[in-house]
Amino acid sequence: MVISEINTETIILNAAEKLFSIKGKDGTTMQEIADEAGINKALLHYYFRNKDKLFEQVFTAAVQQFTPVLKTIIADQNSLFEKIEKICSAYIQMIIQHPYVPVFVLSEVNKQPEQMIQKMFNGELPDFPALAKQIQKEVAAGMIKPVDPRQLILNIISLCVFPALFKPIFIMSTKTSKREFTQLMQERVQFVPKFIIDSIKK
Repeated sequence: MVISEINTETIILNAAEKLFSIKGKDGTTMQEIADEAGINKALLHYYFRNKDKLFEQVFTAAVQQFTPVLKTIIADQNSLFEKIEKICSAYIQMIIQHPYVPVFVLSEVNKQPEQMIQKMFNGELPDFPALAKQIQKEVAAGMIKPVDPRQLILNIISLCVFPALFKPIFIMSTKTSKREFTQLMQERVQFVPKFIIDSIKK
């Protein structure tokens, strides 16, 4: 593949991600992607046969930037509170940058869970059992309030991810602008871990 072809593919992927982030997969057309990339539709189809193939590549690139970070955070030797802060930051920052990811995961994971896990984690899930053991040790040592580790892990993920799924309803019902919503999400990088830590800290 020559350099110009590599550049064209990158331009297409960047254009597609921009539109997917704004309009979602279903709301974006191949013609709009071609227009955003500054190419004709025939050239777009030369690189990507259809929107599904293009979206899959954009999605895979986004989650494969995130999942190694998550695995590293969970596996490292930091304190539980430090891990909670870093996990929340990683999830929320990923959602701010790639807002289409949670919606797509939700729509696909129940249809084909094994394929989705492979796409997201290359078949190797984050070591949540190790995190659960760390939570159990903190409880046993009297460092945090008694809590089922599974419930705590679900709370961490839910508080980070759910706002992205609820975004359209939240924006309409609260008359919040998209810019204000993004600001709220940025504030949640600090708010969510503090909320979780305060709920379990003695």
